[in-house]
Amino acid sequence: MSKVWFVTGSSRGLGRNFVEAALSRGDRVAATARTVADLEELAATYGEAVLPLQMDVTDKAAVFASVRRAAEHFGRLDVIVNNAGYAQVGAVEEVTEQQLRAQLETNLFGAVWVIQAALPYLREQRSGHIIQLSSAAGLIAMPLGGAYHASKWALEGLNEALAGEVAEFGVKVTIIEPGGFATRSGKNPDPLNNGHMAQPDPAYDGLRRRLGAIAGKQPAGDPAAAAQALLKLVDSDNPPLRILFGQGFYPMIQQAYADRLKTWADWQDLSAEAQGKADQQAAL
Repeated sequence: MSKVWFVTGSSRGLGRNFVEAALSRGDRVAATARTVADLEELAATYGEAVLPLQMDVTDKAAVFASVRRAAEHFGRLDVIVNNAGYAQVGAVEEVTEQQLRAQLETNLFGAVWVIQAALPYLREQRSGHIIQLSSAAGLIAMPLGGAYHASKWALEGLNEALAGEVAEFGVKVTIIEPGGFATRSGKNPDPLNNGHMAQPDPAYDGLRRRLGAIAGKQPAGDPAAAAQALLKLVDSDNPPLRILFGQGFYPMIQQAYADRLKTWADWQDLSAEAQGKADQQAAL
């Protein structure tokens, strides 16, 4: 049975590859982008199978209207892909309030609006699959990415909670954590030169030089291959809550989690001391 998709950030990158892969196999897609002209080629190629929608995920009213239009147009929604987002780069001290708020408005709140708009349809159907694009940056953190990490770590917790809330309605949730993919002119993206840079403070110039020397050295993943993997994921009867797309960051993530467990173990005596009297009532 063909599926109906709702995909944010469909104009380029992984989102565009996801849309094209779904359409190529006969599924139908409501594809959203901030500029609908970016979707004209899709409409010309796939005709009525694609519904192009102009939508900015930070506009809550527009998100709800777009989801409603997609559901009414196709008669159902099966796969919701929260893909829209960007990376704000800068040291925590450098990032302005406006930059931090804009990062969270797009990456976090935008995803929440899509989820809240789509869930009534999925619950009524007693089926559906919410796909959240997170990042390896949602699992480990690097200097100069504090704002981006904050948004992705928040999405990780939000969607894990969501999965427990909607399972009884037959709705599945999967968090995809991609590594680096060649989505800019066929080259591995440089996270330190992505167009969203805070005003640099000279105090961090040395750190920038050191990170710049190693940035972009991970092998770039193929977005088309990621799209085919996504098709297998949404066709699975028992999809995972979390899955890495790409292998480049797996050793780093393994080490990061091993280090966390070791640190907690090493400091268990102080943790026990912080507990105080064992007979006191526990509270979260």
